[in-house]
Amino acid sequence: MIEHKTYMLDTCICSFIMRENPIQVLQRLQQVVEQDHQIVISAITYAEMQYGLLGKKAKPKHKIWVNEFIKCIDAIYPWDTAAVDATVKIKHQLIQLGTPIGANDTAIAGHAIATGCILITNNLREFNRVEGLTVEDWCS
Repeated sequence: MIEHKTYMLDTCICSFIMRENPIQVLQRLQQVVEQDHQIVISAITYAEMQYGLLGKKAKPKHKIWVNEFIKCIDAIYPWDTAAVDATVKIKHQLIQLGTPIGANDTAIAGHAIATGCILITNNLREFNRVEGLTVEDWCS
């Protein structure tokens, strides 16, 4: 029997999927979907994607890509007290170690931990600093 997992995609991975490049990300996503695992994003990632539509480099096609992408995932996980509490704990730990990461990355990591998700990212350099976070890089 296959254990069902929930994969939380970070913002860069979402961009790779929408741009259909690199191909290995799409291939891995296909495998995960075929195994009936869940694909989700954090409300933080959703906010980053929406902010990206406001930038000077944003084009009308980007809004279409984002809207179509959102239709294809299983859920956008809401930002709740468990996510906040996990994020604060991570932030405190990393500050104590002198190895902080960006605020949004800290929040996404906290959200993944709070919801028991496997975080999919190509930013292992930062996310590997987070104790208790399960991370996979589908780009390598």
